[in-house]
Amino acid sequence: MIDRRRLLAASVAVLTPSIILRAYAQTFPNRFVRLIVPLAPGGPTDVAARVMSEPLSKIWNQQVVIENRPGGGTNIAAELVARSPPDGHTILYATSSLAVAPSLTRTLSYDPVADLAPVANLFTFPYYMFVPNSSPARTVQEFIAYAKANPGKLTMASPGTGSAPHLAIELFKTMAGLNMIHVPYRGAGPVLNDLIPGRVDVYIASGSLLENVRAGQIRGLGVTSLALDPAAPDLPPIAEAVPGYEVMSWQAMFVAAATPPEIIRAMNTAARAALTDPAVKAKAELIGYVPAPSSPQELAGMLRVEIDKWAAVIKAAGIKVN
Repeated sequence: MIDRRRLLAASVAVLTPSIILRAYAQTFPNRFVRLIVPLAPGGPTDVAARVMSEPLSKIWNQQVVIENRPGGGTNIAAELVARSPPDGHTILYATSSLAVAPSLTRTLSYDPVADLAPVANLFTFPYYMFVPNSSPARTVQEFIAYAKANPGKLTMASPGTGSAPHLAIELFKTMAGLNMIHVPYRGAGPVLNDLIPGRVDVYIASGSLLENVRAGQIRGLGVTSLALDPAAPDLPPIAEAVPGYEVMSWQAMFVAAATPPEIIRAMNTAARAALTDPAVKAKAELIGYVPAPSSPQELAGMLRVEIDKWAAVIKAAGIKVN
């Protein structure tokens, strides 16, 4: 005869994990959520993260707190999230630098694929080439000529070693055959402070600096996409001066790898809903960002492709690995 009590206990043991996950997903989040930004306040990544935090706070009915953790080529923030409790309350606002880390850092203390779980892609966007108003260059071609006439004298800024803008300018330097000095900063905000007065010579960055161009503070020369960008239709593709040059960036949400799938699905749904908010779209357009939501699986696939792509670029460009 079947022992009903044992049968009931066995059934409960099998069902309990899935029931717990569903219940947890329904109550997520049950306190404030930390959105970890890997760059300093004031830059475009920080701006975009704050744009996302507003609708997410409303959707979750919990405060989404921005926590800036710059440094280490964005690895400090990524490791923090990778080692955080896997409950969805600590989110990495990742940039495409996440795909670069395995190739640039020999002593990487986390694995972007094994230690982080993809939640949703958020934005894609091209970069733009900017120079100070004091620069003699008014086109990409003129900048290349200027740099070749002054080998080893021009400085190219980035918001951090190994950041996407750093690789973008390194790739440009290599493909254009230039000799320039890399000057890394701790975030995009400090770069702008030195770009405006001409303390650095060139900076490839997101469209957040287009406002500074319109204000007459700096000059834009080109865009890193192969086609004209609606956000700045007067800036030609850099590829017109450097054939084959193209860089597109992205920003996405990741959590600790062991986060329950039910939580990740709930977070993905919230992210998709936030990206349909007209206010989010309008604010994103101001800095040249395009909402590009994805499933966790699509983001995982994209990350793997990006890791392979940038590994090849780093090797071909001869970028020094830390």
